[in-house]
Amino acid sequence: MPLELVNLNRLWSQGLSFLGTKIAIMGGAMSWVSERHLVAAISNAGGFGVLACGSMSPDLLAAEIKATKTLTNKPFGVNLITIHQQLMELIEVCGYLKVGHIILANGLPKVISIQRPKELGIKVICFAPTVSFGKKLISRGADALIIEGSEAGGHVGVVSTSVLAQEILPAIRTVPIFVAGGIGRGEAILSYLEMGAAGVQLGTRFICANECIAHTNFKKAFIRASSRDAVLPEQLDPNFPVIPVRALINQASRRFVLFQQNVINRFRNGELDHKTAQLEIEHYWIGALKKAVIDGDIENGSLMSGQSVGMITQEQSANEIINELVEQTLLALNTRRIFEKEERN
Repeated sequence: MPLELVNLNRLWSQGLSFLGTKIAIMGGAMSWVSERHLVAAISNAGGFGVLACGSMSPDLLAAEIKATKTLTNKPFGVNLITIHQQLMELIEVCGYLKVGHIILANGLPKVISIQRPKELGIKVICFAPTVSFGKKLISRGADALIIEGSEAGGHVGVVSTSVLAQEILPAIRTVPIFVAGGIGRGEAILSYLEMGAAGVQLGTRFICANECIAHTNFKKAFIRASSRDAVLPEQLDPNFPVIPVRALINQASRRFVLFQQNVINRFRNGELDHKTAQLEIEHYWIGALKKAVIDGDIENGSLMSGQSVGMITQEQSANEIINELVEQTLLALNTRRIFEKEERN
């Protein structure tokens, strides 16, 4: 086995052991995107695919898990939203169908939503935006953490991946931690592994996988885009907060600014109360992601994307994407070894 591969396996050994995979790269859970085909393709390539449950009912989730298992016999996980009204039923489905890992997203999970999966033999992964949050999750029973920076696509926080990694990785050593947000190349993967990460999670990079069911128009938009095109929505008035969702700028995002202004003006003129006005702003994007991903309406839908989108130049298989990332990581390790050898001489 080449020395670089030995070193890489040593660096992410904790992640490999925890996930049960050959490669400690997790697929980010993206609504309408992370379904059976992409998840199975990532897992079959040696990574760790993650199903995005989103608003699925327990029956729909059960069908999706079963369908995924017909496409792969490798480990994969399920991402569950903590505010889902049937969260506990979804957990029971995962237990019944022998899902090995669940990822709890969107907020601080209740103790029971962490403990019940563990009783069912499921490993629980949670998102940690701060050191204190991470320690609280671990005290509640979380088996691993994901730290995701603001460079990521979709719903994001306000702190960059690099800063979160510097804050959290040295402070928490008791559970595996996976780093996410803005990662598109192997050199970045290596840097986080050397800081103490057990592995990484990538979402945007897999949008243009051959196995991804996203509409051709959606994929072409990602291939054309630069990192600067993946932006957060503009908020016009702090009294009417806008949920930070990173996406590619398009006609819908431009109209959103005008829409906000119209709603705010109607509120100021007494036509709407504050609650109704806030709900109108929040409801602007309902159904917009499906419109873009599935229907291919890339001007009127939502193009949720991380800033690593600028590194996508073509459509590839999930296997090619993962192999490319690993090769880049190994090359970075080899370059460092050569440099260190020259320094010693």
